[in-house]
Amino acid sequence: MKILFYNHTGQVSGAERVLMMILNGLDREVYQPVVVCPPASRMMEVATSAGVETRELRQLEARFTWRLDRVLKYLTSFAQVIQCARNVVKQERPDLVHANSIRAGVVMAAATIGIDVPVVWHAHDILPRHPLSTFVRLLALATSRNQILAVSHAVASAFRGILLRPFRERVAINVIHNSVNLDLFRPDDSARNESRTRLNLSNDQPVAAIVGQLTLRKGQLELIHAFASVAQTLPDAVLLIVGEAVFSHDQGYARQLRDTVSALALNDRVRFLGPRDDIPRLLQAVDVLVVNSHQEPFALTVLEGLASGLAVLATSVGGTPEMIQHDRNGWLVPARHIEQLSDSLMALLNDGPLRARLGAAARQDACTRYSIKRFLTQVNSLYRGASLPAKVTSHELSPSSNLTSIQTEKRTPLPLS
Repeated sequence: MKILFYNHTGQVSGAERVLMMILNGLDREVYQPVVVCPPASRMMEVATSAGVETRELRQLEARFTWRLDRVLKYLTSFAQVIQCARNVVKQERPDLVHANSIRAGVVMAAATIGIDVPVVWHAHDILPRHPLSTFVRLLALATSRNQILAVSHAVASAFRGILLRPFRERVAINVIHNSVNLDLFRPDDSARNESRTRLNLSNDQPVAAIVGQLTLRKGQLELIHAFASVAQTLPDAVLLIVGEAVFSHDQGYARQLRDTVSALALNDRVRFLGPRDDIPRLLQAVDVLVVNSHQEPFALTVLEGLASGLAVLATSVGGTPEMIQHDRNGWLVPARHIEQLSDSLMALLNDGPLRARLGAAARQDACTRYSIKRFLTQVNSLYRGASLPAKVTSHELSPSSNLTSIQTEKRTPLPLS
């Protein structure tokens, strides 16, 4: 089966890491993958390094926005990319197209009009309340060739909205939770001391960390303010901020973070580590992993924390409650609530037995529910079903592979520019 994998951006972040997990796990005797993405990009580089055939397609410039001038600019970009994508599809003649984002799904759904090829939209984000979201849903409804692969129930519910509720059979929405490398991310007491030594941390220092892009929706600023209160009570506590501002519009936010640390006199307590390629080892040095996002479809960082056997302190948004049950395998707090975040961080850093209990349950859940083998089995099943001409119905692929209907979940939208 020849599958065209389309990634609309050349950046490599969470969605691209999931895509590479799929590509690395495909049986090459069964599947012939071709990755389509912007030329001379990081995505092109990692796909080529994995031994996957690639095709170039110009970068798509598109975001949800209320500014009319930007809408016109983005629609022009869509039109140009769709035409180029159509040419690629005609030349490659795939059996299936896997579009690795909602934006990519829009491109490929339009590009394959009149071409009998199924399109799987891999929805990694939560659709916002926006007029363009209605257009996205109408395009998904336009043909039964489209299927939606959602990373969480929250994503599935937001995509369906009110418009698509009566069309559950025509627009199939499949929920397949992401997975984590359980061999790479795992507890390792012997490696903990080594990791701390490399970071110039003592073995008994309370250490919290937040990992991800430096951007407003990840909530690093609120965490810095919350940690300021913790630092007054725990004089040895350290906060590690891992990541960088990937997009140009986030550079100002990154500067604000550093300025805030200086203003709060936390320069010796908060460390900016930048982007790292040793996250599994770094997490072994951490006591509490904080995921303070304003929105989160289904964070890979949460999965990595669970698999590492850490106490994960996260905001109860989007798909996160599908992974974490409060006070059982992690700790949940409301988003944008600095006082509760501070109190919870203090409680976790102060209570070793509580962290151990949460971490043990977290690791067990990761092994049971989020293995790569489980993930690839469900993705393979989706590919086989999507390529069949038989009528497809909307369903959820649960970790046990049982088929059940998708339930309505609370929505958390994508950021608007």
